[in-house]
Amino acid sequence: MDTQVTTKMKIRKSVNEVFEVIVDPVKIGNYWFSSSSERWEQGKSVTLRYDEYEAEGVINILEVEVNKKVVFSWGAEHGEETVVTITLKELDDKSTIIEVTESGLREDDPEIVNKMIGQKQGWVYMVSCLKAYLEYGVKDLRASLIH
Repeated sequence: MDTQVTTKMKIRKSVNEVFEVIVDPVKIGNYWFSSSSERWEQGKSVTLRYDEYEAEGVINILEVEVNKKVVFSWGAEHGEETVVTITLKELDDKSTIIEVTESGLREDDPEIVNKMIGQKQGWVYMVSCLKAYLEYGVKDLRASLIH
């Protein structure tokens, strides 16, 4: 069973603008997490905060290719480490395709289907918030989901 989830969307901004809002610790607070402890660079461990949920987590940056790719792992502290690959493809100087793939979900987990659906929903939501922020300046969608 293939347990990876993938989300893809077109963003009407340059590849560099999309890349920067992913790796910049201040800009990330406009659409995804409340804050990031530092700029995302290969080999770093970065602490992400969700102030609204009083939550914090650490990601390990495995690979960064400027304007092309960011790969990180997360969930190790809960024994469910997965790898997230964010790939950027420049269509022209004003538009980018962002693709997010999360892999490593355990096939033998009795909750695998629910976890895959949850992760897919989460990535669609994150990419939608990123699009709203970059294309329209909307900053108040982040963390507005109710569980």
